[in-house]
Amino acid sequence: MSQSQPFLARVANGSLVIQILVGIVAGILLASVSPESATQVGFLGSLFVSALKAVAPILVFILVASSIANQKKGAHTNMRPIVLLYLFGTFMAALTAVVMSFLFPTTLTLVADSSNATPPEGIAEIINTLLFKVVDNPVNALMTGNFIGILAWAIALGFALHRASDATKQVFHDMSEGVTLIVRFVIRLAPIGIFGLVANTFAETGFSALAGYAHLLGVLLGSMAFIAFVVNPLIVFVKTRENPYPLVLRCVRESGITAFFTRSSAANIPVNMQLCKDLDLHEDTYSVSIPLGATINMGGAAITITVLTLAAVHTLGVQVDIATALLLSLVASVSACGASGVAGGSLLLIPLACSLFGIPNDIAMQVVAVGFIIGVIQDSAETALNSSTDVIFTAAACRAAEANETPAQTIS
Repeated sequence: MSQSQPFLARVANGSLVIQILVGIVAGILLASVSPESATQVGFLGSLFVSALKAVAPILVFILVASSIANQKKGAHTNMRPIVLLYLFGTFMAALTAVVMSFLFPTTLTLVADSSNATPPEGIAEIINTLLFKVVDNPVNALMTGNFIGILAWAIALGFALHRASDATKQVFHDMSEGVTLIVRFVIRLAPIGIFGLVANTFAETGFSALAGYAHLLGVLLGSMAFIAFVVNPLIVFVKTRENPYPLVLRCVRESGITAFFTRSSAANIPVNMQLCKDLDLHEDTYSVSIPLGATINMGGAAITITVLTLAAVHTLGVQVDIATALLLSLVASVSACGASGVAGGSLLLIPLACSLFGIPNDIAMQVVAVGFIIGVIQDSAETALNSSTDVIFTAAACRAAEANETPAQTIS
């Protein structure tokens, strides 16, 4: 028994990234050797994602309410520059996707079947949906994972408790610490959960069905990679005047890999909050910016909407001028920010973008069906980009604020 304890301790305290990589390799090997066994262990992945989704809403609610209630007067949360980075980053992602789509035009062989899902009729419907999410019942918001509603209630409760007694504030602080401990335990199970997800994905889906869409995937993944490793680092450098790659690579490694396999920004919120804590960022800032980013920082979604829309445009031979391309970038950015408020996410926003070019809805929904076919890769990469960028921009804004405060403190 005494010999097993040091081993278990080493496992618990070991590098989580390395353990996740081991889980990925093990899942691929199991799916290759025994697909039936790989399908059976898929429940481990489902359990892990469900645990993350279960803990994320209560974590956001308690942490945000506690942070605001215990916030000292005059404290700066740096939310304004973070929100601006979110919006600018999403627009740049859409613009990059436009350029990539023109450099490497894609045509599709449209499928016969289309999705049964109903797309939104316009941006007004998206905004309307988001507004009703804000005023959702708090219990329902927690049960359904409506993070817009959770944020709204947590912020309101935090401000209401700002004048509460110190004992009441301490209760919320202790609750946030307790929920954080639970989150840490769930995150330590990531290698097992990702092992199950990878094994099940390779066993059931594989990638043979994706071969016919290699060019489309190349444009999608190329655009996302360009944003992740060129545009985002450039934005961070302009903001911080420091080498951006240590931060960017760490966020991609510790947040992006997990998000890639969970395919859920909501499920990755606990992972991102733990990463922000490890980066020694202000809790008052990241407790709000991370769940907010999971809702409005949607660069990956903007790329998906733009690339698939322009693939339909090129397939039909529609001519696109620069002004229309810029308008598409703007529409894709605004739509992507509301993607979480629409059932089906970014794919169901493609018909909205296609309407700019007069593409009929039935053809647009066939493009959506193509999106579902490549969704194994597209949705995973999209989530990885969205989620890792949340931490990147939060850290950039915090570090820029600290750099600006240091000279003033030195002079004083």
